[in-house]
Amino acid sequence: MWLEEFERLTNSEKEEFKRIANLILSRTFIIRDIYDPKDNMLKINAEYRFVERYFQLFSDYLSYSGWTIYRDNNYGVIALENIYKYNRMRLNKNTTLMLYTLRLIFEEEREKVTLRKEIMTTTGQLIHKMLTIGLIDKKLPNKDIANGLRTLSYHNIIEKLEGVWEDPDTRILILPSILFVVTNERISKMYETLGFEDEEEIGEYLDSQFVFRGEDVL
Repeated sequence: MWLEEFERLTNSEKEEFKRIANLILSRTFIIRDIYDPKDNMLKINAEYRFVERYFQLFSDYLSYSGWTIYRDNNYGVIALENIYKYNRMRLNKNTTLMLYTLRLIFEEEREKVTLRKEIMTTTGQLIHKMLTIGLIDKKLPNKDIANGLRTLSYHNIIEKLEGVWEDPDTRILILPSILFVVTNERISKMYETLGFEDEEEIGEYLDSQFVFRGEDVL
């Protein structure tokens, strides 16, 4: 039983277990390689290592509430999914289109990366890409840009390195968790939806693969 294993933890480990369990329930993903701006490089996330160390305990504990936890060591992503498909959050149209474009940028930049693993872009490059491929016909309002990117950041899909979200020069790290939200299959489906103008119709195709807890988004 998970409780017996939990009781074997030290008091500090128990507190860390509870904190991280709440963290992943709130944010969906935990990423292994996080950016350290001081050293200008990726470093190992201690929270990821903790879940990795006690993965079976997390799995047993969360399963009692109907959650399944996944770990992909290749990409360094831990993800959570509700087996009943509850607690889902539907992204609005602009946030969905930004997510889709970030996924395209991630794929394009990944092919260029050699020694460095991190995939970077800027807010300005993101909006320019959306205009170029015809997802939008004019720049999005700054409020929509900030709110959309903040939502994606909260769920550990992107990370802001500096500045404010709506600033064109703001650098954004695209995290590998985006591959689990926007799969290759979903990209193909997205191409089919580009002509749709109805937000409900787009949302039907572009629902994310994993869970977003809408009430927790800032």
